[in-house]
Amino acid sequence: MPVPWFLLSLALGRSPMVLSLERLVGPQDTARCSPGLSCHLWDGDVLCLPGGIVSAPGPVLVPTRLQTELVLRCYRETDCDLCVRVAIHLAVHGHWEEPDGEEKFGRAADPELEEPRNAFLQAQVVLSFQAYPTARCVLLEVQVPAALVQPGQPVGSVVFDCFEAALGAEVRIWSYTQPRYQKELNLTQHLPDCKGLEVRDSIQSCWALPWLNVSADGEDVHLVLDVSEEQRFGLSLYWNQVQGPTKPWWHRNLTGPQTIPLNHTDLFPCLCIQVWPLEPDSVRTSICPFREDPRAHRNLWRVARLQLLPPRGWRLDAPCSLPAEATLCWQAPGGGPCQSLVPLLPPANVTINKAVELPLLNAHPNLCVQVSSWEKLQLQECLWVDSLGPLKDDMLLVETRGAHDNRAVCALEPSGCTPLLSRASTRAGRLGEQLLQGLQSGQCLPLWDDDLRALWACPMDKYVHQRWALVWLACLLFAAVLFLLFLFKKDRVKAAARGRAALLLYSAEDSGFERLVGALASALCQLPLRVAVDLWSRRELSAQGPLAWLHAQRRQTLQEGGVVVLLFSPGAVALCREWLQDGAPAPAPQGAHDAFAASLSCVLPDFLQGRAPGRYVGAYFDGLLHSEAVPALFRSVPVFSLPSQLPGFLGALQEPGDPRPGLLGERARQVSRALQPALDQLLRAPGAPGAPGHGTRDGT
Repeated sequence: MPVPWFLLSLALGRSPMVLSLERLVGPQDTARCSPGLSCHLWDGDVLCLPGGIVSAPGPVLVPTRLQTELVLRCYRETDCDLCVRVAIHLAVHGHWEEPDGEEKFGRAADPELEEPRNAFLQAQVVLSFQAYPTARCVLLEVQVPAALVQPGQPVGSVVFDCFEAALGAEVRIWSYTQPRYQKELNLTQHLPDCKGLEVRDSIQSCWALPWLNVSADGEDVHLVLDVSEEQRFGLSLYWNQVQGPTKPWWHRNLTGPQTIPLNHTDLFPCLCIQVWPLEPDSVRTSICPFREDPRAHRNLWRVARLQLLPPRGWRLDAPCSLPAEATLCWQAPGGGPCQSLVPLLPPANVTINKAVELPLLNAHPNLCVQVSSWEKLQLQECLWVDSLGPLKDDMLLVETRGAHDNRAVCALEPSGCTPLLSRASTRAGRLGEQLLQGLQSGQCLPLWDDDLRALWACPMDKYVHQRWALVWLACLLFAAVLFLLFLFKKDRVKAAARGRAALLLYSAEDSGFERLVGALASALCQLPLRVAVDLWSRRELSAQGPLAWLHAQRRQTLQEGGVVVLLFSPGAVALCREWLQDGAPAPAPQGAHDAFAASLSCVLPDFLQGRAPGRYVGAYFDGLLHSEAVPALFRSVPVFSLPSQLPGFLGALQEPGDPRPGLLGERARQVSRALQPALDQLLRAPGAPGAPGHGTRDGT
């Protein structure tokens, strides 16, 4: 007995019912029509090429609605596959062209001219089916007698049997004509798995299918696969996107029962799980268990990013499709909420990961894009702040156009849209006549213009008496400058007394290299410099962890105008190259307190985004590394060889504008005397790169 899809959707939800399905015998696809129609299914699949929309030359058949139903396609009694039956409802689009009086007379005299009315309307209807990881397109030819055609009325339906699909999969179906006269129809459905239907005795893959459950333990989630000890199966996690292809995220071939943990921060509504036995022609079962999970939706908005693209574009980046709408709003200076404008943007859902052009005549820094979901504001960015500067004290005028060339102009204010000639007790009411004159004289910037409305940004500077305000502002600025100069000189004196902050980052390769770093840090403290190094902070490093300790030290050092010193060694170079090549952390280096690997997650963004010059300095030790071994990315800052280039190194570490450059030579000799014994001891150690028969540690 056929099962309507709405009953099946109940089974896919919370209902515990189990449904039986109609059986189709044989592997052949078929098509059948309702009475009055004739149809033919083309042999084999066709290319899915919808093409653009064209104008209908007259009455044409077009699909108006899609219905789906699950059936079983059986080759033997116990050898069946799940199949999706699709019904396409058709209607007539367009009208016959009515002839004028003379043509009517000629047609009545010539019966052959009535032939179009006695012919058939024919349509080529394409059905497109997609279920990860397969896709199909079939072509149906449908005919209806033209005498039965009533424009705008349904003429019947065509039923296609059927598209095979995996249990638990998400399927998407499109339908359109060739050529295409309207937007294609589309339908997305989620199929049940072996547990939701009476198919376990009919579909062989259900006999030994890995049963998958999702359990929650606090914030973490566990995937529990209850299978026998010898059962081998594949498990794949992927992002199932409505807009665009699926994105694989994680894949493993496993054996026996498994419990796989997932961090709650990895959950997204489109995260799906696919599991299948590692057997020939096995059916893959897919589930997407986090569609309604509040944590998954919070994570999705947490990682979503709204970007504004010059000159007038924007883009929303997210791993999953978002049930959201975008609107334009006007942000006045001085704070306050961004005021929504009339719906200038299409009300359809936002398309993710795709640049969208804003239909504006000119850009303005006060125009912002808001992205909302379920009437809740999620993201907001104002247009091109970097290129257009800060918010302007402009008044937004809204011109509304009605019938018979009737026009009304109002000014958008926090209290609403104030008519310009209303003489209201607001700024726009007091300056209404001047604003209207400025608009008519072309002093306002046009932002939007269509048949219904127009938007204008009018500068307010010329309407406000600012003479005394500017005088007071100049006095305040002068006082502020004096105060800042006082604070600056006070901070300079304090900083000179304490010395500049320096954070040393290195890769702990062995005890000899750590002694060398300790000797350098101790010598730098005598200059004076306030040196931070993980050798002296083992207790804090153990308590906080390498990443937290490094992030706090780096932030404090840079906020105080200090410098971060990267000490390159063969191990550090290897870690950097692995990060740059793979975009992922390298294996943990030796030593329980090595913070260099943790530091790359904070340091690399500064170099990749051009923020490193003036804040970072690189160095390596003579005999341990060649300058060519330092990755090119890090050469955007000065890199020195120690101790041979100590004067330049110390010059880079001293405060900008230090008036005592003559001390550099003496300081360099002091540091060299403290550093050389530890370096010589390291180079003479057995197996060291400087020992006889060995090159440098980078293999050169």
